[in-house]
Amino acid sequence: MKKIDAHSHIGSFGGWAGVETDIGSLINKMDEYEIEKTVLCSSGPETNDEVLDAYKKYTDRVLPLVYLSPFDGEKAVEQLKRYIDYGFLGIKLNPLKHAYVADSEILDPIMNEAEKKDIPVFIHSGHPPYSLPWSIAMLAERFPNVKVVMIHMGHGHGVYIDAALKMAKKYDNIYLEMSGMPMPSKIKEAYETVGSKKIMFGTDMPFHHPSVEIQKVLTCGLDEKKLEDIFYNNAAALMKL
Repeated sequence: MKKIDAHSHIGSFGGWAGVETDIGSLINKMDEYEIEKTVLCSSGPETNDEVLDAYKKYTDRVLPLVYLSPFDGEKAVEQLKRYIDYGFLGIKLNPLKHAYVADSEILDPIMNEAEKKDIPVFIHSGHPPYSLPWSIAMLAERFPNVKVVMIHMGHGHGVYIDAALKMAKKYDNIYLEMSGMPMPSKIKEAYETVGSKKIMFGTDMPFHHPSVEIQKVLTCGLDEKKLEDIFYNNAAALMKL
């Protein structure tokens, strides 16, 4: 079954995480688990060139995102424009990493540019107080023409997972990616109640192992045709492949 990984990283993540990977190791893992392409970001705004180099080397495998911090102001917008010119396909935001609430007006210049360029915004979810599903939904409500991907669909907390589904059901422009979310049943629920085109497979490598994330999808209770949507078709449509 063909797969697109809707969320992975290269780089070094110190502190509590203590994980790292480079593009060569990531591609090897992709080959081992039959992942055709990956939506890729770096470890932060200062290392976007690592993704650019990976994209130049593996153009047919990498779907690059530019990692931005809204605290960089106009510099972030200029950074976005520059990397879009290089061929990048979307934006990565992490309110938890940079300590801003997901619906903060500080994001408006980035979101306005995302709307102009018609590119998706991938945003970390599941950790209070910054990246809760309700705050992400308020951002999506303010920018209805921007496709917002709620990475981790609420992550590890049942209340946040439930909220992710409810918010994605309410707002047409919210999509879900399931890496790090521990409940296979919620993948099926998302497919059947949120929308068959709005739930995507992801690994969050190197934080999670692809074998674990793949098994969550395979054991969610959907038939093979529906699994193909989650593993491949939905991400392909979102990324305009």
